[in-house]
Amino acid sequence: MNAATDTVIEPSAPTDAVADFPKTRLLYWSVRRELWENRSIVLAPLIVAALMLVGFVLGARRLVDAMHALFGLGRAEQADLMTKPLMSVSAIPIVVTATLVAVFYCLDALHGERRDRSILFWKSLPVSDLVTVLSKVLVPLAILPAVVCLTVMTLQLVALVVGSAVLFAGGLDGTVLWTGLPLIRVWGALIYGVIGLALWHAPIYAWLLLISGWAKRSTFLFAVLPPLALCLVEKIAFDTAVLWSLLKDRLFGFGTYGFTGVGHDHTVPAPFALLATPGLWIGLVVAALLLAATVWFRRYRQPI
Repeated sequence: MNAATDTVIEPSAPTDAVADFPKTRLLYWSVRRELWENRSIVLAPLIVAALMLVGFVLGARRLVDAMHALFGLGRAEQADLMTKPLMSVSAIPIVVTATLVAVFYCLDALHGERRDRSILFWKSLPVSDLVTVLSKVLVPLAILPAVVCLTVMTLQLVALVVGSAVLFAGGLDGTVLWTGLPLIRVWGALIYGVIGLALWHAPIYAWLLLISGWAKRSTFLFAVLPPLALCLVEKIAFDTAVLWSLLKDRLFGFGTYGFTGVGHDHTVPAPFALLATPGLWIGLVVAALLLAATVWFRRYRQPI
């Protein structure tokens, strides 16, 4: 076995110039590194948005036919009916795509550099393990939410322009789309929802990073099987499903706590209710503990 795998890899001692280098600057360039090495962080949501836009453009002609059928209605009713198909160009597919990207990114973030042995190079740089782990967790917690928000906003703007152009070309009033869709309110709910979802999923991302830094292979199985096994043991031993309920709530429960009217035509953001939810803060504390363990593993785990 290579001698490099038998010893702990320590970062090189920083020179005075590097020691004085701001930690925020090191974190910034570490995040830039993640974006350079993982283009799917940006490309995957953009591809989904492009496909949705193509579908909207191909079906835009139906807007004219629908408007001709709505002449008996007032302007407000027309706007309400016309913005419903426009809102089918929604954030949900892009958010789901970004969440999947975050999951697989976290599973490979630390495991990949150990597998291809690039950790030997990165460890030679005067960048601490804490900065490295923070740069990686910022991807699902900050970078991907920003990408989702910008992508959805751009998609909705383009869809509005296309829809208005089609209506004007059909001899109808295209401004009805803009008056019927309160963009500021919609975008405010989008930003709140994306950030809240990222914070709600923070312990999941931290767990995946921990597994990525610890496991030698099969990171997906090591991440999924232990929680499911614990749920199964609880069910067999005590005939209860407390762990399963907690896991399901962490995966899919954000909408219940973060919005009111979920499942109806109108969902209203409820940020104060979310902030008053103990599960949010417990999850953040658990995430911090898992990240601390991840930093420790990143320091002492060896190349694969």
